[in-house]
Amino acid sequence: MRNPVRGWRRWLVVLTLLGLIGVGLGARHLYEFATTPLGDVSEPMLEVPKGTPFNQVVGRMVEHDWVDRPLEMKLLGRMFGVASRIHAGEYRLKPDMTPMAVLEALVSGDVVLHAVTLPEGWTVREFLERLRSKQTLEPEDVPDGPEDPSLLRLLGLEERGLENAEGWLFPETYRYPRGDDAATILRKSHKRMKAVLEEEWAARSADLPYDSAYEALILASIVEKETAVPEERPMIAGVFINRLRKGMRLQTDPTVIYGMGDAFNGNLKARHLRRRTPYNTYRIDGLPPTPIANPGRGAIRAVCQPADTDALYFVSRGDGTHVFSETLEEHNRAVRRFQLGGR
Repeated sequence: MRNPVRGWRRWLVVLTLLGLIGVGLGARHLYEFATTPLGDVSEPMLEVPKGTPFNQVVGRMVEHDWVDRPLEMKLLGRMFGVASRIHAGEYRLKPDMTPMAVLEALVSGDVVLHAVTLPEGWTVREFLERLRSKQTLEPEDVPDGPEDPSLLRLLGLEERGLENAEGWLFPETYRYPRGDDAATILRKSHKRMKAVLEEEWAARSADLPYDSAYEALILASIVEKETAVPEERPMIAGVFINRLRKGMRLQTDPTVIYGMGDAFNGNLKARHLRRRTPYNTYRIDGLPPTPIANPGRGAIRAVCQPADTDALYFVSRGDGTHVFSETLEEHNRAVRRFQLGGR
């Protein structure tokens, strides 16, 4: 009787060949899947929330018809270690992208970036409100205002003895991925402001009537609010510096408005100028206690390198520019001409 075990070598060779053929076919199948473009997709945005497992990401792809073979996608992800390295955010899928290109994007963090802008001259409160309105940001961590202890701690101002974050955010456009938190943007903005202020303060002119970069920041915020014409900032700064040197009050309307807070309805009246607040420079000597807005580099540079002028007054022409005067008599004439219609 023939022993069935005899000839095992032949069967082993056959099975091995079949296995190699199967592996080869499987590898070819997987390669074709990995390198075939996705084609047109109905929804081109893939959102990956923080902490989403890779299998759920693949599930989202299947749900939106980006991938019709989830097993192959998961296998590719495991083979290349994608599962533990994906980045949260939004990904824009294109018809020519392959599954392998999608995995590369998930690992590299090639996410869609959103933008939020802090314009020059905005207050901290205005910027916080803008952050809070962004649906692409996590709204829970947005502080309430410039005196919010959480904001002071976040920016490291509390440990420096400051009780107000006004002026400490740099006006710029900041980009971020969906789901990012406002704290990241606020820290980045503050870091940028610190760097710009240090640079401009280091290049300051001699004999300025203030001793610290923070005082320069306060005056820069006033200059920022007084003119939207970049070329005028050094002259505006020169006027204020001349007044400080002579012990004259700054008498600038934006500080009055800031001190009124929510009580200001857009119409500044003479009685408001008489109201005593810590910010009313018609009633206080020198600078207000904090900045009144977030100034840009131009305004900061202007107060560090002001124009060489003898002017002590300026008045608006009504077109955004100003007339500068050295004497009160000249100033009164300019006021009559440009503010009182020649009366």
